[in-house]
Amino acid sequence: MKNIALILLACLMLAGCGGGQTIVLLPDLDGHVGEVTVTSEGGKTATLNQANQAVTGTTQVTTLSDAQVQSEFGAAMAAQPLPTARFILHFHSDSSKLTNDSKKLIPDIMQSWRDRHSNDVSVIGHTDTVGEKQYNYDLSVRRAKKVRDLLVKAGMPEDIIEMTSHGEENPLIPTPDGKSEPRNRRVEVLVR
Repeated sequence: MKNIALILLACLMLAGCGGGQTIVLLPDLDGHVGEVTVTSEGGKTATLNQANQAVTGTTQVTTLSDAQVQSEFGAAMAAQPLPTARFILHFHSDSSKLTNDSKKLIPDIMQSWRDRHSNDVSVIGHTDTVGEKQYNYDLSVRRAKKVRDLLVKAGMPEDIIEMTSHGEENPLIPTPDGKSEPRNRRVEVLVR
């Protein structure tokens, strides 16, 4: 999806530069390169599937150097928002007590929030499949509240935090009912 946005941005930037419309495939912020097929007005097609591949009008595929891409699109690429930061905090069994390693992630979450100047943070509670569904849902709510409260205590405004809970639904590691799985006892925090 990010590739498409960058391709469209490239089209808009170069459309008025003469010589026809140019489409450039840029990698996502994480370096992943997708694929796009371009069809000309005459019906010819070209597939772009490598970083910096470009096509202009005739569907002749070329590859731009990093310097060319930076020269043409550097300002636009620099204006992109940072990607969503995702953190997973784990809990002790049958409790809303964070593990020691997870407690250490709170400063990292706060730094991601400050870096992004974010007003959009999600806190999502989960459990493993040990126990009854309703109990696990309630436990996932308590876990999400615990993390939300820690973030608020650290200085994040409560009104920017969307809190949800899934109970034992949407496990990170699928297990049969009643199976203890520490990686499923978690809260996910997304900072956009």
